[in-house]
Amino acid sequence: MRIDAFNHFFPAKFFDKLLESGLPDIGKRVRDIPALHEIDLRLKIVESFPDYAQVLSLPAPPLEVIAKGAPELALEYAKIGNDGMAELCAKYPNHFPAFIAQTPLTASDAGVAETERAITELGAIGTQIFTNVNGKPLDRPEFEPFFAAMHKLGKPAWVHPARGANHPDYLDEKRSLYEIWWTFGWPYETSVFMARMVFSKTLDKYPGLKLVIHHLGAMIPYHEGRVGPGWDQIGARTSDEDYVALRKSLKKRIFDYFKQDFIVDTCTFGSRRAMVCGLDFYGVDRVIFASDCPFDPEKGTGYIRETIKIIDGLEISEADRDKIYHKNLEGLVGKTFVA
Repeated sequence: MRIDAFNHFFPAKFFDKLLESGLPDIGKRVRDIPALHEIDLRLKIVESFPDYAQVLSLPAPPLEVIAKGAPELALEYAKIGNDGMAELCAKYPNHFPAFIAQTPLTASDAGVAETERAITELGAIGTQIFTNVNGKPLDRPEFEPFFAAMHKLGKPAWVHPARGANHPDYLDEKRSLYEIWWTFGWPYETSVFMARMVFSKTLDKYPGLKLVIHHLGAMIPYHEGRVGPGWDQIGARTSDEDYVALRKSLKKRIFDYFKQDFIVDTCTFGSRRAMVCGLDFYGVDRVIFASDCPFDPEKGTGYIRETIKIIDGLEISEADRDKIYHKNLEGLVGKTFVA
């Protein structure tokens, strides 16, 4: 049994409202990827793989971008999206046995009420947030109620990168070129979010907080030397902040937070080398199967096929393969999936 734990889809009512928003690039993007919103096509994609089902979540852009400056509108979008996801799971339980809610972090309560509604009333197995809110880091006090609520609920938050071409590659420029903001910017953005969770002591304050990090932990596995021995020396490069005192005030070694306190998924865009590196760093118990459907060059099937091929070809036991494919997810969300 393979439960693909991070995929994206627009429910019909949400999709119709999104098209009304007039956001640039939305029309082009959805026209180019029909499986983002055409349910019959998505069902065929799921059915084309044996012993396979998908957990659904909304695609980018973040609600906070869609409804910038209008928290009430972001909340409305979240309700429409969460209701739509619940309806899809109820109608097609064999294809979509679960969904991930969407939290509107700009709501006055940091989206807590809507997140709780989606989880406790609609049956969402967790919720999705993005790595920043219109440029604000999530370790700001205004977002702490969200992390407190997720800690109390004991449910995971799936963390998706958010960064656009308006974030330049160099200070001398106004925009990022060549989609560098996506190729390298998203892994950086995700890694920064993880670091801010560590150094803000959010992970100390809410031990056991469940954060699922997209794209196999972003940059962390490939920079373990910098995260480890490098950050063991934090403060040596900085004269205007006492980072040595900060390091000593943390409950454990900086490296250990990154290795032990995050869950990651297998979205590596078909890279076996990245998969092997990530699994070696995090260990099989902290990795869940996900493909990032439908954002491959085939617009739906490519990343699923290649991710399964890589996982099936790993030199690991069948018991460990089952952990990746469904058991780790089941333990994370407290739900048993039936083949």
